Amino acid sequence: MANILVVDDELGIRDLLSEILNDEGHSVDLAENANQARIARGSSNYDLVLLDIWMPDTDGVTLLKEWASAGQLTMPVIMMSGHATIETAVEATRIGALSFLEKPITMQKLLKAVEQGLSRNASSSSSESPAAAAEGGSAPAPAASITAQSAEDSLPHSHQGFDLDRPLREARDGFEKAYFEFHLAREGGSMTRVAEKTGLERTHLYRKLRQLGVDLGRNRRG
Repeated sequence: MANILVVDDELGIRDLLSEILNDEGHSVDLAENANQARIARGSSNYDLVLLDIWMPDTDGVTLLKEWASAGQLTMPVIMMSGHATIETAVEATRIGALSFLEKPITMQKLLKAVEQGLSRNASSSSSESPAAAAEGGSAPAPAASITAQSAEDSLPHSHQGFDLDRPLREARDGFEKAYFEFHLAREGGSMTRVAEKTGLERTHLYRKLRQLGVDLGRNRRG
């Protein structure tokens, strides 16, 4: 059982996510805005946080920055939004967000994202050195490090080594190329599975990959 914080200003979404996660045996705390989320994080350690981007008081990306600056980003954070842009995704991932869930959130996507987040958190915790444990232990690695330390280290990750000091169009193309290369590597070059994962029709996917200059042969299994 994991301790999870859900931060969203929409009552219906909070109730839905809470119900699903409780049914899975998790303990769930709820916050309807950034201020409540600050209070909850200040008083509890969470295994995972589901964080809405657009909230009335402070947006989720700004809150993510606050936690990172204060050394409180010690757990995987999954961002949620119905209309997040590539620029927002790049910024949040650079700060330390693990992944995104697009609204409306299906139960299947929610449970898969939560499972991945918790497994990466557990992997990071188990990798703590005996010396650190002997000295009284250390705080879990920030979410960005959790991603880097996961079993998928060998795959290209969109947030690693991403040069933001470029014109917007070039930065967007770079992000999209890294995104598709990541999924191609993870799916062994299967265009069918990549199309399903990314939500694109195969013809559109092929056209997009050619446009970005993605090497389709490099990631195919022999």
